[in-house]
Amino acid sequence: MSSSSSSALETEIFQYIDLHQSDFIKDLKEWVAVESDSVQPGLRKEVMRMMALAASKLAALGATVNSVNLGSHQLPDGQHLPLPPVILGELGKDPQNPTVCFYGHVDVQPARREDGWKTDPYTLTEIDGNLYGRGSTDNKGPVLAWINAVETFRALKLAIPVNFKFIIEGMEEAGSLGLEKLLEEEKRCFFSDVDFIVISDNLWLSKKKPALTYGTRGNACFFVEVEGGDKDLHSGTFGGIIHEPLMDLVALLDSLVDPTGHIQIPGIYDSVAALTEEERKLYESIEYDIEEHKNNSGVKKFLYSSKEEILLHLWRYPSLSIHGIEGAFHEPGIKTVIPAKVIGKFSIRQVPYMDLSVVKQQVEEHLKNVFSKRNSPNKLKVSMPLGAKPWVADVNDPLYKAARRAIKTVFGEDPDFIRDGSTIPIARLFQTITQKRVIMFPIGAADAGEHSQNEKISRHNYIEGTKVFAAFLLEISKLRGQLHETSSPETKN
Repeated sequence: MSSSSSSALETEIFQYIDLHQSDFIKDLKEWVAVESDSVQPGLRKEVMRMMALAASKLAALGATVNSVNLGSHQLPDGQHLPLPPVILGELGKDPQNPTVCFYGHVDVQPARREDGWKTDPYTLTEIDGNLYGRGSTDNKGPVLAWINAVETFRALKLAIPVNFKFIIEGMEEAGSLGLEKLLEEEKRCFFSDVDFIVISDNLWLSKKKPALTYGTRGNACFFVEVEGGDKDLHSGTFGGIIHEPLMDLVALLDSLVDPTGHIQIPGIYDSVAALTEEERKLYESIEYDIEEHKNNSGVKKFLYSSKEEILLHLWRYPSLSIHGIEGAFHEPGIKTVIPAKVIGKFSIRQVPYMDLSVVKQQVEEHLKNVFSKRNSPNKLKVSMPLGAKPWVADVNDPLYKAARRAIKTVFGEDPDFIRDGSTIPIARLFQTITQKRVIMFPIGAADAGEHSQNEKISRHNYIEGTKVFAAFLLEISKLRGQLHETSSPETKN
């Protein structure tokens, strides 16, 4: 396709999207109205209704839709509750075209007006160009933006330049129950001809500048338990004559990180890859307002003063955070008790090439070494109840270059290439099981408020996001040979 014909096609597509934005917003309003909260068992029927609505929307595009039954799961009270189906949709089977698979979810976090919403969370409300409603940005808006993009090709009677597959779930906010098993079952069937997977379930770093995400940190959660006798003791009777478990625990927690944020566990940084000059340059052009970040968080001072150092330590280097102590008195007032058993809780956000089993061993050895020097008769137990691995992609992959060109076409500027300091297990899960490349392609701005009160997506981001997805499909169609020549993704711990 020549550049001139491509430009004319983009213009036709973009004009259609602009003319039909009221219809697209109406669809989002219908979806937001469904209280598809997967966290609360009492709303499971609403999640089921939302899945049926999404399946119907895909079928209207002409897609083949398979709603896969995942069975049920058991609640803590013993009750069994049906899991919502996972939708597998397929549109187009031209072997000459690349095959794009989009993942999204249509369940949402809990929301109530009395929690601090300025509007009804389940009534999409437009205020000053922003569309407020639960799920507007996480993740119903982006899912619909992809559907809108495909629908535009159909409405204009244009050949969709790729084969398109959808995988949409309804339990993401509750841990994606059943999804991993389904991916294992379908990796040689549904995913066999997929070239890559697109996930649009995160946000830009900026309120205005688009971004592509190419990495997330993992998370290793630890419990450190110190136990003395079999009951709590009175501090007036025993204070000063015993090794108190809480004092041992505080000493252990204090040994983990120094005042500069540096993790003091020996060997913890050994596997962190050296920063290349090419990667460092990516950080220089990123739009990031330190003062705005401070104001939004209520923090007066960060550990680092430059944008580059803050982002490197937020995304690229491991961090350790202490989250709480179980068993210690925490109610208002004074209780002069010496707790018999306390459990400290902390986590390490690990980065690519850090091995979870090695991190676990390093933590255990460090804590046991510190504890031994206290000559305490108390019992120490260290465990890692949860470990999620990091994910990273290659920004020079043809996928990212295509997405970059699409963003430049629609938004008029190159995107920031960013990582995410938090853990997004779904990217790693898809890449590890399917052995397909993954790209994270957000359209929500930094102030979208996912999971928070007054969640929103701006009209601009929703409509321009639809355009950028359509432009991305056109760019991907130009990469036929490159997509197949590129090797399978390297999996980095």
